[in-house]
Amino acid sequence: MGIKRQHWALAAVPLALALLAATGCESTPGAQAKPAAAPSTPAARVCAKPAAGPAKAPAGAVTVDPAVVNDLAEKTKSSPPGTTFWLRPGKHRLDPDRYAQVIPKEGNRYLGAPSAVLDGRKKNQYAFGGTARNVTIRYLTVQRFVAPRDEGVVNHDSADEWVIEHATIQHNSGAGLMAGARQQVRASCLRDNGQYGMNAYKATGRISGLVVEGNEIVGNNTDDWEQRRKGCGCTGGIKFWAVNGADVRGNWVHDNRGTGLWADTNNNDFRIEDNVLEENDGAALIYETSYNAVIRKNTIRRNNWVEGRKYADHDDNFPFATIYLSESGGEPRIRARTDKIEIYRNVLENNWNGITLWENADRFCNSPANTSSGDCTLLVKSTDRCAQPAIATAPLYADCRWKTQRVDIHGNRFVLDKSVLDCTVKCDRMAVLANYGTYPDWSPYQGERVAEAITHKQHNRWHDNVYLGPWKFVAHDPSRILNSGQWQGAPYQQDAGSTFRAGDGG
Repeated sequence: MGIKRQHWALAAVPLALALLAATGCESTPGAQAKPAAAPSTPAARVCAKPAAGPAKAPAGAVTVDPAVVNDLAEKTKSSPPGTTFWLRPGKHRLDPDRYAQVIPKEGNRYLGAPSAVLDGRKKNQYAFGGTARNVTIRYLTVQRFVAPRDEGVVNHDSADEWVIEHATIQHNSGAGLMAGARQQVRASCLRDNGQYGMNAYKATGRISGLVVEGNEIVGNNTDDWEQRRKGCGCTGGIKFWAVNGADVRGNWVHDNRGTGLWADTNNNDFRIEDNVLEENDGAALIYETSYNAVIRKNTIRRNNWVEGRKYADHDDNFPFATIYLSESGGEPRIRARTDKIEIYRNVLENNWNGITLWENADRFCNSPANTSSGDCTLLVKSTDRCAQPAIATAPLYADCRWKTQRVDIHGNRFVLDKSVLDCTVKCDRMAVLANYGTYPDWSPYQGERVAEAITHKQHNRWHDNVYLGPWKFVAHDPSRILNSGQWQGAPYQQDAGSTFRAGDGG
């Protein structure tokens, strides 16, 4: 799974239009756009001072002694479902066997006293596993476990209906936390884990009803997996896979190595709102081969400086973005709280580029260029159906593609001061584009078909935004660089009602 974002190529034939962006001050006469207000929700600063758990054992709780090795696992095993466990202050340890872990029973609750820590000592792979539902973990620090790549330390087996609140999950290998259906992760610190803060992946069945609220997600991917496995698409503050229904709100997602939030492969019905996404090395948000989302009232600043600059320094002309929609769009036939992707009332300030809408002409069900190999769209159950001759005609011609369509971008404030970024070129773009289709040889999407569709026919629209600073715009393919007047004019007709003040950003 994942994405290799180097799947772009210029058209094989010369393109007549290669326009340089103007740097003067422009505005739309009579424009009604107003700057979006910053979200009222403050950053969730929970890592520096986590909430303290109960200083005494609650009535009826089983007390767990840190001086007794494996006391937590043994008492969990010997107690009935629905038991509350109170972990005394201190470092709790499991048996030194790598597979030693706590296997909760349905309805168990684990409460940490102040300074209670479950420490894997770089010996144990997993902290909490098993398939029991309705498990709660509160006020507990879980650290120094060594889960393998793509596996997680807490809720290792992606059991359903877990609640993780006021927890600190830090300094682990792999993912600090996995996710199951109807899981709630609130007011927790997911910090400095080797791969992900959370990997929302379930091997069997889909995750639905996921809530991620008020957490601090910082410093993850310490093992730098994108360098260890080039193009793996296997990192992020949080990675979401095939999640159907998620509310991601009020989080502070910052200083992660790579992407902050990354939804990859057949996710649907996301609301991403009131978050602060800042200073992540890569994009703040990637929404890839997925459907139907609302992205609103987020503060997004100083993201993508590391990855964006790296590609620019290698003369890569692709507009690597802070919000990157890759083969993702609205689809009314898939049930959700919206039938489009709506991006509105966000403030984007001094990021490396803005919003890019991208569609890889060569990536579709059954194509060797599909990096999510084996997966098909939510509209086609069998990948094998996406083959000639049927794929060349309706309905499969449309349904075998993840399409970037029905994206509505409005009421946002885009601020760019290139002196803050220490940037002269390739950091100042908004884009809607595709590559020239070439592969495989039986593909019905060769040539400029997809570029024409994403640019002109798939109802992707910017309007009523405010631009401060010297923004440029890319349409159709990477070579078509436009100024605001060209972007607003025929044939693109984007950003009606928007205002452009090129000198105000810096």
